[in-house]
Amino acid sequence: MQLGINLGYWGAGMDGDNLAVAQEADRLGYSVCWAAEAYGSDAATVLTWVAAQTERIDVGSAIFQIPARQPAMTAMTAATLDSLSGGRFRLGIGVSGPQVSEGWYGVKFDKPLARTREYVEIVRKAMTRERLSYDGEHWTLPLPGGPGKPLKLTVHPEREHIPLYIAAIGPKNLEQTGEIADGALLIFPSAEHLEDTAVRHLRAGREKAGKTLEGFDIVPTVPLALGEDKDVEKLADTFRPYTALYVGGMGSRQQNFYNKQARRMGFEEAATEIQDKYLAGDKDGAAAAIPHDLIDKTTLLGSVNRIADRMKEYAAAGVTTLTLAPAGWTLEERLAALRAGTEALERAGLA
Repeated sequence: MQLGINLGYWGAGMDGDNLAVAQEADRLGYSVCWAAEAYGSDAATVLTWVAAQTERIDVGSAIFQIPARQPAMTAMTAATLDSLSGGRFRLGIGVSGPQVSEGWYGVKFDKPLARTREYVEIVRKAMTRERLSYDGEHWTLPLPGGPGKPLKLTVHPEREHIPLYIAAIGPKNLEQTGEIADGALLIFPSAEHLEDTAVRHLRAGREKAGKTLEGFDIVPTVPLALGEDKDVEKLADTFRPYTALYVGGMGSRQQNFYNKQARRMGFEEAATEIQDKYLAGDKDGAAAAIPHDLIDKTTLLGSVNRIADRMKEYAAAGVTTLTLAPAGWTLEERLAALRAGTEALERAGLA
């Protein structure tokens, strides 16, 4: 199992330290550094900045939002980043959510599976550097009856095949991801529930494509807080606002993928209470309503030995790249958590 690092969103308050974190991850041998985007910083700019100042670590988009870019632009960005980084780019995409898609981009959040499938087909076709034409439900290239003609990408990526990942959480999205992608980006992953909530659906998609999970990259992002085992509950409290935001407030009451994920893990009553309080404006109450067990199952908390034991569970559940989001109030605390990740991987016998 390999390790990755997730820098999250630029503008989240620790921006000045993010380059140092990425460079330390590069020095420690982490395999990939991911950056996210929502409606603030864009991931492509951050990844270019990181790639220019690191040597070996891959840089990956987690995610480029489908409603934000035409698929041909995503192919252009991927090819450019792969070329400039010397073949170190990983392309992660996702549909985002209804609030961002419709409220920020003005793109209707409908038929996300069909839209994703067409998007992937166009991106991959563009990156082959063949002349691009496509006739689908959501995109038609070139537009009929006009001056447009099939064009081909002029940039040469470093590699013939840039790995393509999809952020997936629902069963149908996971199955399609297994079918059409090279990897899956997961969030709120519990090792105990991973087979039921994700892996079996990915496997079904791979089988539909006549493939197995061999070579398919399963990549959950897991927050990490380093400390003593006796302080695990206090460490878990660090992630209460984060968990409340996703389970309670990310999306609408009808379309909150993370709330549904918590329910699939057996936290139905808590998921309802968290969402009710968050949507009513009681964010503190929503955070307080989160069961400790929900946080503990979806994060890495405590000593290096405890973290190592949890890493073994993730590896046994099928994780191939474990992406860490190290917590800390200072740069040194984040770097210490990063080093603890490497040490834990070694103690677990997974390095």
